[in-house]
Formats: sequence, structure tokens, C-alpha cells
Amino acid sequence: MLRYRRFEMAERVVAPEERTAAPLPEPERAREWLATMMLIRRFEERAGEMYAKAKVGGFLHLAIGEEATILGAARALRPGDYMISTYRSHGHALARGTAPEAVMAELFGRVDGCSRGRGGSMHMFDLQRRFMGGYGIVGGNLPLAAGMGMACDYLGTEDAVLCTFGDGAANQGTFGETMNLAALWRLPVVFLVSNNQFGMGTALERHSAVTELHKRGESFGVPGLRCDGMDVADTFTVCAQALERSRSERQPVLIEARTYRFRGHSMADPEEYRTREQVEQWRARDPIVSFGQRLSREGVLGEGELARLDGEAIERVDRAVDFADSSPFPEPPSLYDDVYVLGDQVGGWYSVDARTPTPHRGEDERAMPRHQLPGGAGYESEHTTSTARPIGAVQGLPDETDAEESDAEETDAEGANPDRARPDRARPDRAEREG
Repeated sequence: MLRYRRFEMAERVVAPEERTAAPLPEPERAREWLATMMLIRRFEERAGEMYAKAKVGGFLHLAIGEEATILGAARALRPGDYMISTYRSHGHALARGTAPEAVMAELFGRVDGCSRGRGGSMHMFDLQRRFMGGYGIVGGNLPLAAGMGMACDYLGTEDAVLCTFGDGAANQGTFGETMNLAALWRLPVVFLVSNNQFGMGTALERHSAVTELHKRGESFGVPGLRCDGMDVADTFTVCAQALERSRSERQPVLIEARTYRFRGHSMADPEEYRTREQVEQWRARDPIVSFGQRLSREGVLGEGELARLDGEAIERVDRAVDFADSSPFPEPPSLYDDVYVLGDQVGGWYSVDARTPTPHRGEDERAMPRHQLPGGAGYESEHTTSTARPIGAVQGLPDETDAEESDAEETDAEGANPDRARPDRARPDRAEREG
């Protein structure tokens, strides 16, 4: 049987006294940074508890230990900037300003969640705050970020995009493809790789030939920076510089934030790939403890203020749990809501539910009598047999022949279909936009 040994970290953990400290923000802002990191920590801890009590379904990926990377990056953004994250996104939503109640309700699958209970842990979303979501596919958010950057450039705005992903996603094909297009089209996107040393349970040295991940974009024309992901001030400083460069020079930038997660990849992770000593070595650099101690040393926090902020975070999370627990589940008839574009907005077929003898539009279930729905009382006695019909036979929907004839009618003499032709997507010259 093939066996793997545990890999030691290629680089030792740098002690705080060996680094040059990044400047602190003004006192009020520094206290807000600490309070929000505490909120993220206490929220994640309680989310783990709720998962153990079966309040949370699906997977649960906690970001305990990565709070400085999350908050430092988020605070470098302007209100109009876009942020897109991964499946480890609770903290990003909180840092962007989504209410803890809405995030916890989403974990519980309730209608008051930020995604109305349909996304769960991996698909947080808050368009109002331009948090474009967690994303469940590893590396799948990278091309989406490029699309957002292209929209910013096409519309001539000064908005930028921050895309966060893990070290494991840097090996996906979407990474190279997106770096190339972002550099080619000079998109205002900052890509932040949260290097927590493991791609799931595989150490960085085992899954990447180049372990200095900030250099991975250079061959595509994307310059790289590095920050201490365990230091919120350093992360903020580097991200702010990168965003300013990306915004002003229309240049994508890749940042590597060296951080560490104190818990497993997910709640189902037995953590057999690392030793307790390795985890404790990084826990000695807990980003919340370190930042709190620095604020106390520099006179930003008064006596007892650290405990007070922590207590407020715990109380806020308590309220979030109570809110989520009292929020109702989505009603079954809402199954088809927000899935298809309906009406006259876009021409196309409706969703079809063929579980009944007479196929019907799925979105019509909300208005149908209960006994006509699949599983409804009297359903089987009224309809003991049924003859399957092609979808095209449903009233109001064209069959394949009708669709072919319709396409033929729409095609012009030269064989082109003007309604289906892709519109000209050439971007206006920047001088034209600004003129």
C-alpha cells in the first residue's frame, strides 16, 4: 500500500518581532477591525456548534485563523468595489457588512438568509454590498471575477474587483486562463490567494511545484505581491496598494497572503495530514490575539476593552442564532422561484414538471390545487395511468419541428440569424469613455 508521510512546512513561521509592523489605522478604525475579527471568530465557532446539532445542512468550511486575511482585504475595498469569494465565505460576508442574522439564517436554510435559504454555507450573496458570493467550485470564481472586471472597464467606472481563492485553486486550469485574459485585457482585478498551507489535506509542497504563489502570475503578465495573512494591518496595506495600482493602471495583480486555518478543511476533516504541534505553532500567531495585544501596547485599547469587545461579539452571535432558529423554511411552492427567467423578459421555454399525467409549468404549482400536485390527496385515484408525451406536446410550448421552422423563418437570405447573432462587444476606447 502506498503511504505518504506528513510534510513539514517548507518555510518556518516568522515570529512577530522579526517583521516590520505595518502602520495602524486611526484608533476608532483599529477598534472596528478588532471587533469585526472577533465577530467572525465567534460566528465561526458557533456555526461549528450548530452544525454538530444538525441545524446546518450540507458542508461547512470554517475560516478560524484566517480572520486577518479576510478583514484586511475587505477593508481595502471601496463601497462600489466587487468582492467574490469561495466556499469558505461566512467571514467575507460579515466583513462586507452583511448582518450576522442573515448569514446564520442562510446556514440554517431559512427564508431570511442572505440567499433566502437556497445557498447555504457555500453560497452567501449580498448584491447590495457587492459581495458576489461564495462559490462552491474550486477555481470557478476566477473567470467570474474577470467578467466583473471587464464590466467595470467596459462601463468606464473606477470600480475594482477583489477575488479570493485558496492555494489549491491555483492549480486549476481556470487560474492560468483567467490570469492570461485579465492581463491581456488589462482588467482591474486583484486576485488574492489565501495560502493556508494545504489544498484540502494536501500540503503546499506536494501539490505545487512553485510554492511562492505570488510568482505564479508573472509568466502571464500579472505582477505579484505578498503579505502576512496573519496580520490585518499588513494585509490591508498590501491589498490597498494592489487595488490602487489595479484601478489606476488597469492592471491585474496577484497577492499571496500566507495564513493558516486552525480547524480542518471542513467539519468532516479528520486532520490526519498535520500534527498538533504544527497547528500550535501557528496558533501562537493568532491574528486576533496579536492585533489585540498590539492595540493595547500602543494605547488604542483601554483596560477591560478587549473583554468588552469579545463579549459584544458573543452576544451578537447569540442573537443571530435566535433569529435564524425562528426564521421559517422556504415554502415548497417556492421551489421554482429565481430559477428561470419568466414572462416577456427573455424569449424561451418555461420550466416543465412532468411528474403529473399532464405536464404543467413548474412555476404554476403555486396556484394549483393541492390535490393536483404530485403526492396530493386523490392524485393517484384520479390519474391511474398516463401516456408520456414529448415536452413539445405541452400546450404553449413548441415541439422540435416548430422550433426548426421558427429558426428557418428567422434566418435571413445570407444564412445568418440576426436575432441570434452575438452583439458587437468591442469595448469603447478609454479616451472615448472619458471624453
